[in-house]
Amino acid sequence: MTDASLLAEKLIAAPSVTPATGAVFDVLEGMLVPLGFEVHRFVRGEAPDGPVENLFAIRPGPAGSRHFAFAGHLDVVPPGEGWTSAPFAPERRGDLLYGRGAVDMKGAIAAMVAAVADIPAEAGTISFIVTGDEEGPAVYGTRALIDFMEERGHRPDLCLVGEPTSVNRLGDMMKIGRRGSVNIWLEVDGTQGHVAYPHNADNPIPKLVAILAELDALVLDEGTEWFQPSNLEITDLEVGNPAHNVIPAKATARISIRFNDRHTGASLSEKVAGIAAKHGGTALPIISGEPFLTPPGEFSQMIADAVEAETGLVPEASTSGGTSDARFLRAVCPVIEFGLCNATMHKRDEAVALADLDTLGRIYARIAAAALGKR
Repeated sequence: MTDASLLAEKLIAAPSVTPATGAVFDVLEGMLVPLGFEVHRFVRGEAPDGPVENLFAIRPGPAGSRHFAFAGHLDVVPPGEGWTSAPFAPERRGDLLYGRGAVDMKGAIAAMVAAVADIPAEAGTISFIVTGDEEGPAVYGTRALIDFMEERGHRPDLCLVGEPTSVNRLGDMMKIGRRGSVNIWLEVDGTQGHVAYPHNADNPIPKLVAILAELDALVLDEGTEWFQPSNLEITDLEVGNPAHNVIPAKATARISIRFNDRHTGASLSEKVAGIAAKHGGTALPIISGEPFLTPPGEFSQMIADAVEAETGLVPEASTSGGTSDARFLRAVCPVIEFGLCNATMHKRDEAVALADLDTLGRIYARIAAAALGKR
């Protein structure tokens, strides 16, 4: 099998802080074209959320064959300071490969490429759905790729997203769904005035505190069969009042809700807006994803069988953690996430076990072969 670690080094060496364009996509295209893939690249959006580059690559199989898609992203979060070695100069130390994106998720993309190198074209259609905008606002990334695919009639039968889902050992967890996410900005207007003359002012802070207290006391649910309980967190609180003797004119806060399939982003936004209005405030929601579930079945069993064959582990089917672009791809076909251990993702000195890269490539090859052979 193609050495996945060498491919990962090439991808890591191309800086791609979100939103990503350019060199890192050149590297991936250079890997896929020799394997017979038709590579389509396009850029969407403008600053501040763009420009974003996207890549859709496809290797058509025989007429009527099944279509299996690998999906992921080449953008990474900013590396920050204090790395032992340069974050975009991949370095092997002992059994580990260091570099930003080693785990999340250039390593997985490298394993995908290594996997398809050993799958003959006559086995079926394989595609890559890769964006440069997963770590950012995700406005001009996977959603634009889905539009591109629909315009050209490309609809996979199954899709595997290579997010780092493993926890303690490669293969111990896959994600069969994700909770939804909504962020809501709260605002209460008042009337500015001198603190010694409160009758001439209207202090917005007590009203905002009342809103937050009621929201913090909410018990949204107790969880469901496949989802943990929904949770609401207060993530920001601001008045911006530099003077000690002035009643402010405005107070704002922000909350974040991660929710299961008992709710929708709209229903939670409506609930929060009602509580805010009761205390004289307003609520502005931004829904970044709805909950989804790919129920355990043939697809999850294919993944479990492949993982067990290579590692001896049976992966736990979970919906824990944050959101991913699977929330968009689930509208296209059944989607499951499986990838590397996530202990160092987004951290300084991000690193992946070299052995895990090769093992993941073999797992991905087994999954793709099973998916294409399933009638």
